Amino acid sequence: MEKVKIGIIGGSGLYQMPELQNVREQKVETPFGDPSDAFIIGELEGVTVAFLPRHGRGHKLTPTELPFRANIYAMKLLGVEYILSVSAVGSLQEQYAPTDMVIPDQFFDRTRGRVKESTFFGEGIVGHVALAHPVCNELGDILEESCKSVGVTTHRGGTYLCMEGPAFSTKAESNDYRQWGMDIIGMTNLQEAKLAREAEIAYATLALVTDYDCWHEAHDNVTVDMVIEYLNKNVRNAQLILKDAVKRVDAKQTPNQYRDAIKSAIFTAPDLWPDATFKKLEAIIGKYK
Repeated sequence: MEKVKIGIIGGSGLYQMPELQNVREQKVETPFGDPSDAFIIGELEGVTVAFLPRHGRGHKLTPTELPFRANIYAMKLLGVEYILSVSAVGSLQEQYAPTDMVIPDQFFDRTRGRVKESTFFGEGIVGHVALAHPVCNELGDILEESCKSVGVTTHRGGTYLCMEGPAFSTKAESNDYRQWGMDIIGMTNLQEAKLAREAEIAYATLALVTDYDCWHEAHDNVTVDMVIEYLNKNVRNAQLILKDAVKRVDAKQTPNQYRDAIKSAIFTAPDLWPDATFKKLEAIIGKYK
């Protein structure tokens, strides 16, 4: 299997960028089932990247149906050390306008149906990973610099509220989230961040603002057409940001700071690890046996 250091998770428009050269597909089997789709592997400015369409090509999977564990475990099997995750979000604050970019540094969980898809641990091996700071600050710095180089309006920091979906918020929910101090709202990235940390992969989100959710008096009815319109405006900027960012990640002199993230997180003694569970998680915990 081809090894790749940098992974990108995002929507279908992002792997159709003209700069992506030598494109090939790589199917990856995992103990957690099939990922959302085959990986698209190619070179951006000479840097090899592995792209995964989060919802599958053609957008066939709802946020709740996403095989989060398979997606991140497949990245681990490919040798990925850094994940840049790109997703559309709604804005919960006036200053985050449609077509802006946000690089959040916190997440808030409002999902209900993803317990199994939120951790690799269980079945006899217990781990409690530290997640006070759920994204990689170094990757955040890189994304911020890349956004500046492209010249888009960028906001560094903020909290991404992850809702269950697939329906958008009610107005009452949206107003409550604003009062809680949440900044943007989406349906996917929290589970990715948790699992990336358990897999000892550095992770950061580039959030593409497409709407004002439904709290804004002038934008109180979020529609798919609205989201797609602003998302399409953002896609080219996101492509250019990623093109710049992967070069910066590849040139980074410091190692992945989360390469030993679960060294002290596994509570179950290795001699008690069930063989079947160890085999299932070997790509992640094998070095700690």
